[in-house]
Amino acid sequence: MKKITILLLSLVCFSGVSQSKSTGVINLTTNMTANFTLNNTTSKVSLVLTGPSDRWFSIGLGVSLGFGMGSGDLLVYTTTLTDRNYVGTITPATDASQDWTTVSDVVLSGVRTLTLERSLTNTDMNDFQLPYATTNSINLAWARSSGVSTSLANHGGTNRGFASGTFTVLGSDKFSLESSTIFPNPSNGSFTIKTNSSLSKVNVYTQTGAFVKTIEVSNDSKDIDVSISGLSTGVYLLELKNDSEKSWKKVIIN
Repeated sequence: MKKITILLLSLVCFSGVSQSKSTGVINLTTNMTANFTLNNTTSKVSLVLTGPSDRWFSIGLGVSLGFGMGSGDLLVYTTTLTDRNYVGTITPATDASQDWTTVSDVVLSGVRTLTLERSLTNTDMNDFQLPYATTNSINLAWARSSGVSTSLANHGGTNRGFASGTFTVLGSDKFSLESSTIFPNPSNGSFTIKTNSSLSKVNVYTQTGAFVKTIEVSNDSKDIDVSISGLSTGVYLLELKNDSEKSWKKVIIN
């Protein structure tokens, strides 16, 4: 009886922490990827979306594979992100309610990385709803400008496509890069990043998104001592990366 009780308790504890599921990185086309994470605890969806930094790009959510510019939920980046919907072949209309929040917007080596957040569900009829319990996959459409341009226009036949992703429950948030800690913080520029997941690279940016430096981590270390002393005082963004995850942290230099 004692062993059974312990097993049941373990299962209850595991179900209590398994409150997130993710598609992982979905490769759309060159320089375009999407990674959705649903968090049942916060009732939020986060989307890490990459695209070319020199032109507009877009992603359609929940579309049927093989669709022909029917109606759908659309995110478009020109010089800023807009939440839109499209019907037919006309220019997609901007939603009255802009439900996505841009957490970060950084550019490195010609690739723009947007970290976005929205509630899983809302009352906006133009938004694709993502209820945690029943969302197990997502179909996507992507498009981008055929040339260097931030003016939304016809993308051309070869600059669009489709992809899909399957959500996998994350065993425990404590084993993801999201749970990484930084100490001391604030610091004089020397600090330690501690994580329960492997860490292969740290990109450092200013709060306005300007790239500062890359720190390569050997052997997928879980602890790394960082020194970025000599920088101006202020808030900096750290992009923590490994083969399957990406997470953003803030560090204060004083």
